[in-house]
Amino acid sequence: MSATGLLDLAAVFVFALSGGLAASRAQLDIVGFIFVAALTAVGGGTVRDVLLDRDQVFWVAEPRYVLAASVAAVLVFFTAHIFESRYRALLWLDAAALAVAVPAGVGVALSMEQPAVIVLIMGVSTGCFGGLMRDVVCNEVPLVLKQGELYVTAAFAGAAAGLCAVWIGAGNTTVLLSAGIATLALRAGSLAFGWQLPVYKSRPPRV
Repeated sequence: MSATGLLDLAAVFVFALSGGLAASRAQLDIVGFIFVAALTAVGGGTVRDVLLDRDQVFWVAEPRYVLAASVAAVLVFFTAHIFESRYRALLWLDAAALAVAVPAGVGVALSMEQPAVIVLIMGVSTGCFGGLMRDVVCNEVPLVLKQGELYVTAAFAGAAAGLCAVWIGAGNTTVLLSAGIATLALRAGSLAFGWQLPVYKSRPPRV
């Protein structure tokens, strides 16, 4: 399996764990767990592959990804009660998955020799769309839209870091590591230290 394939598999499993935790918060049955986990796990990669017009969507070409998501869902179904704060655990699992999914998207786009702007978009899409779908299905305010959250920003910065590594002539492993580390650093900083972007605040209209 290629480096991007391994990253996809890791992202699928960890995103599926976060999807399972979201399903536990919604008190779904085991089938609901598997559905939400699989949707979260493959959503971003599916959007990426459709937009890039790849020969096959990654989980259609290799059904092991869906199997990995299903295993993660069943695991969470029987262990979710252990976590004192399932939402906090979900946030950190989601951060870890984002840090794997962004370089996966960057790696796929680079392997297809896409221009820089497309590499950036694919990194962000792969990282963000699965969690967005999860939150919408579970009737939660999407993390990507929460006030001041460094989520899409972290994904964008990670993809940009990967591109910078390409421009200085770094090898493939360094490119992917740069994308993952930058993504995780910003997202983890947001969770641990409250880093935020300034948010728009409306003012009363002038008379």
